[in-house]
Amino acid sequence: MATKSILVLGGSYAGIATAHYTLKHILPKLPSPDSYQVMLVSPSREIIVRPAFPRALLSDEYFDQSKLWTNLEAQFKQYGARFKFVHGAATALDHEARAVTVTKTDGEQVKIEYHALVIATGSSTPSPLLSLNGGGRDEVKAHWSAFRAALPNAKSIAIAGGGPVGIETAGELGEHLNGRAWWFSSKLTNPKVKITVISKDADILPVFRPALAQKAEGYLAKLGVEVVKNVKVESVSPAGAGKGSEVAAKTEVKLSDGKTLEADLYIPAFGTTPNTGFVAEALRATDGRVDTNPKTLRVDKAGERVYAVGDASNYARPAVPILLDAIPVLATNLGRDLLIAAGQTPPGDDRLLAADEGETQFVPIGRGQGVGAFKGFWIPSFLVWLAKGRDYFVGMTGSMWNGQNWAKEK
Repeated sequence: MATKSILVLGGSYAGIATAHYTLKHILPKLPSPDSYQVMLVSPSREIIVRPAFPRALLSDEYFDQSKLWTNLEAQFKQYGARFKFVHGAATALDHEARAVTVTKTDGEQVKIEYHALVIATGSSTPSPLLSLNGGGRDEVKAHWSAFRAALPNAKSIAIAGGGPVGIETAGELGEHLNGRAWWFSSKLTNPKVKITVISKDADILPVFRPALAQKAEGYLAKLGVEVVKNVKVESVSPAGAGKGSEVAAKTEVKLSDGKTLEADLYIPAFGTTPNTGFVAEALRATDGRVDTNPKTLRVDKAGERVYAVGDASNYARPAVPILLDAIPVLATNLGRDLLIAAGQTPPGDDRLLAADEGETQFVPIGRGQGVGAFKGFWIPSFLVWLAKGRDYFVGMTGSMWNGQNWAKEK
C-alpha cells in the first residue's frame, strides 16, 4: 500500500505543534493509520525559542544558552516510521500537481507529492539578531558575537519598530547598558548609552490601549530609552545596516520628518516577512501571507486538503495565543478531510476558529517590569514578569517541542 504523505512545511511553533497533534490524535482515528506518514520539512535541524532572542542576544549570562536550541528530530522519535524529517526548504509549490519541490541543505532538489499539505513556514525578521531567517545556530551566534563585540564602545543605538520585539529589545538593551533609574525617578538622566526607538505609529505597541502604551514608554524612560513616534525610517547608510555583515555597523538613519540620527548600532525591528516565496501569487494575500479561510484554516484556492497556519497565514494576526487555539481546529478539519478521502463520512461539522484578536499581549520591558493585557483585562507588571519576563518562555517550551502540550485532544 502506497504511503500517503501529510506534508508539514516549517519547523517552528506552528509546524511542530501541527505535526504532534496530527500524529497523536488524527492518524490513530483513520482507517489503516500506518499507511500515512507525517513528513516535516525545515531548513534547520534545531527548534529555537525565538521570543527569548531580545535578551539572549546580549550575553550568555542571562540564559543557559543550550536551552534556546532543541534538536527537532529527537522530539519525534516516539512516533517511529509514522514521522519523517526532511532537512531543507520548500522552493516551489505546484498545487495543481499536488507536489512541493524541496531544496535540501546539501543542494539536492526533491519533489514531494502530498496527500495533504500544511503550510507553516513562518516569517523572517529584518534583523538577523532576532530569528534564524533560514540559517542555523552558528549563523545566529556569529551575528550575536559581532553585535556583542561592538556594544562596549557604543554610545548610541537606534531601534526601528515600536512593536513588541522592538520594545522588548530596547528594554533589554537599556537595562543591560544603562541600569535602571531610582524608584521615584520618572526617567534615567544621563544614560551611558543613548537608545532611541523609532515608531511610525502614534503610540508604540498598537495592540494595546493608549494608556498601556504610555505606561510602557514610562518604563522605557527609566532605562534611558527615548521613543520617537509618528516617524518612519526613510533610509539608512550603509544600505545594509543592521543586517548580515553590517549587523554592527555605524549607521546614519534618515527619518521621514527630515531629521537624521547617527547611531553606533542600528537594529531594524519593524515587522516580519512571511516565508511564502515558494507559493504561487494566486494563493497569497496582498501582504504576502497565504490566503487562508480564517474559520477552517483551509487554503480554499489550493485544492483539497491544503491548510496554512502561523505567521505564514493571513487567518489572524501573528500571536502565539491565537496559534494555540488554531492548531486543534486545523487538525480536526484535516482529520475530517482525510476520512472523506478514505471514503468515510465524518460525524458532525467542520470545526471553526473564532480568533481572539483583541487586547492580548505580554511585553517585558527590562528584567523586572512589563505591560500586558489578556482579553482586554489589564495585567499588572509583576504578572507580566512572572508569565514571560523571567525567561521569555524558555522554561515552558519543552512541552511544546516534545508534544506533551498536546497529550490530550483539545
